[in-house]
Amino acid sequence: MGKVRTHKSVAIVPFWRDIRVLRILAQLAFLMVVIAILLWAISNYRARGLIFGYSFLSKEASFDLAEGIPFKPTDSYARAFLVGVVNTVRVAVIGIILATLLGLVTGIARLSRNWLLRKIATVYIEIIRNTPLLVQLFFLYFAVIMKLPRLSRAIVLAGPVYISNRGVVIPWLRLAESFRLWWPFLLLAAAWAGVLIVIRRRTIRRVGRPGINLLWVFSCLIAVPVLGWLLIPGNPLRFDLPDLVTRSGGVITVDGGVTLSSEFTAILTGLVIYTAAFIAEVVRAGIQSVPKGQAEAARAQGFTNRQILRLIVLPQALRVIIPPLISQYLNLTKNSSLAIAIGFLDLYAVSQTMLNQSGRVVEVFLMIMGSYLAISLTISLIMNIINKRIQIVER
Repeated sequence: MGKVRTHKSVAIVPFWRDIRVLRILAQLAFLMVVIAILLWAISNYRARGLIFGYSFLSKEASFDLAEGIPFKPTDSYARAFLVGVVNTVRVAVIGIILATLLGLVTGIARLSRNWLLRKIATVYIEIIRNTPLLVQLFFLYFAVIMKLPRLSRAIVLAGPVYISNRGVVIPWLRLAESFRLWWPFLLLAAAWAGVLIVIRRRTIRRVGRPGINLLWVFSCLIAVPVLGWLLIPGNPLRFDLPDLVTRSGGVITVDGGVTLSSEFTAILTGLVIYTAAFIAEVVRAGIQSVPKGQAEAARAQGFTNRQILRLIVLPQALRVIIPPLISQYLNLTKNSSLAIAIGFLDLYAVSQTMLNQSGRVVEVFLMIMGSYLAISLTISLIMNIINKRIQIVER
C-alpha cells in the first residue's frame, strides 16, 4: 500500500500586510520625520545669520552671583554655569536626604495606633499633596521667612544658630593645618573596612554565614581616625562658630559659620515638605504590602514593635518602596527649577541670565536639558543599583 504525501500550503502574505515589514517601515518613517525636523531647524537657524557653537562660554560673564561657589563678574560663562549646577546639586542632594527622613517618619506615623499622631500625619499629607508647590514656595518665602526678624534681632538657638530674614547661620567644620597629616588615616580606615567587607562576603558564599560581624567594619572606620587624631599634633578639624559683629557705621554682620541664604532656605524647606508628603504615602503602601502574619509571628516570638518594624517589616517593604521612591527623587530634582520664582540662583536661573547676556538660546537650553538629564540619570543609576541589591534572588 503506497504512502500518500501531503503538502501543506504556505500562504504568502504581501509585504504591505506583513506586520514585521510594517514595523520597520514605521520606524524608518519616524526617523525620516525627525531628520527632516532637525534639518529644517538647522536651516532656519542659519537663515537668521546665527552660528551654533559654545565658544561664548570662555567669554567674561559681566554679572555677579551672590549664591554658591566663589564667583566674580570677570569670570567666564562656563564658571557661571558651574555655579548654577553646583547650587542645583546641593539642593537636590540635601533635599533628597531630608525628604526621605521626613517621609519615612510621616509614613510610619500615618499607620500609628496613636489617634492624634495618625491624624496629624494624615492632615499634613492631604494638605501638602493637594496644593501646588509654587504656592507653597511663595508662602514660605514671603509669608514666613521674609517676616522673620532682622539680623540684629535674630532668633538665637543652641549652637549658636542665628535665624533671621537674611537666612540661617549655623556652625560649620573647617579644615585645620594638621588635616594634611590626618587624611591618610581616613584612607586607611576606608581601605581596611573595604577589605573586611570583601572577606565577609566571601565567607557568606563559602559557609552560608558571615565570619566577620558588621560591628568590626564600623569599628575600624572609627578607631583608625581616632588613633590618627591622637597621634598627630593639633586638631585637624575645628568648629567655626558664628558670631554677630557690629561693623563701622552700625552695620551688623555675622562672622564665622556658614550662612544659608533666605532663598536657599525657602527652596530647600519647600521641596523637603512637599516631596516628603508623597514619600510618606510610598512608605505607607510599602509597609502595608508586607503580610500581617509576619508581624504577628514576630510578636509571638517576643519581638517589640520597634524591633518588628526595624528588622522584619521595613527590610521587606523596601523592595516595594524603592521603585516609586526613584520617581519622587527625580521630581524633587526637577522641581528645584521653580527656585527662579523666589530668586534662588539654581541651574535654570543662572542659565536664564546667561541667555539674556549672550543671546545663545539654543546652546544654553541644550546645556540646561543635558545637565538635568545627567543629574537625573545619576540618581536613577544609584537607586537602581540599590534596588537590585535588595531584591529577592530566586534560586
